[in-house]
Amino acid sequence: MENGSKFVLGHEDMRRTLVRIAHEIVERNPGEDLALVGIHRRGAVLATRLQPLVAELAAAEVPLGDIDIAFYRDDLATRPASPVVHASHLDFPLEARTAVIVDDVLFTGRTVRAAIEALFDYGRPARVQLAVLVDRGHRELPIRPDYVGKNLPTARGERVNVRVAELDGIDEVEIAQLGDVADARSGLPANGKRSAEAGRPRKARPVS
Repeated sequence: MENGSKFVLGHEDMRRTLVRIAHEIVERNPGEDLALVGIHRRGAVLATRLQPLVAELAAAEVPLGDIDIAFYRDDLATRPASPVVHASHLDFPLEARTAVIVDDVLFTGRTVRAAIEALFDYGRPARVQLAVLVDRGHRELPIRPDYVGKNLPTARGERVNVRVAELDGIDEVEIAQLGDVADARSGLPANGKRSAEAGRPRKARPVS
């Protein structure tokens, strides 16, 4: 943990938070065909953890997908480095499903806007919902999450670091002061390692 940082959540806190979010998703969508779609990278990890919880509670199959939104971002012209692109995986039909987008931190809302655009290039879900581990405020677009693990008021001079064991070797959330080359949303360097990135499908499926 960095000097001057504030510890917010640990492993057990994150586990309990995801269990609660899973219950809320199932309670809000009784009898609905659900799918979870995580935003690369840490949102995809959280979606992978949520999927068995939601499937067990719903007693139904819950498809899991992930999307990479790099080429859907609206700040490509201003980012100093080329985005790192990961593969998107949506190997199931979205039509007639409630697609729950999962991400780690909700900040300005621009990542979620890009994720929704990417999602609709693959199909037309019946509805789209949003689950985030942390909502840190400072919205620039009219986007509101349906499920929030923790509301975390922050200053713009701070950053929220979410770490997951699968990628970082530890589960934790902390608030730290923004560094010179850090991404204010996640707190990791702006070299694409944290960014949620995606390539468009070569040809979008037609929607009715």
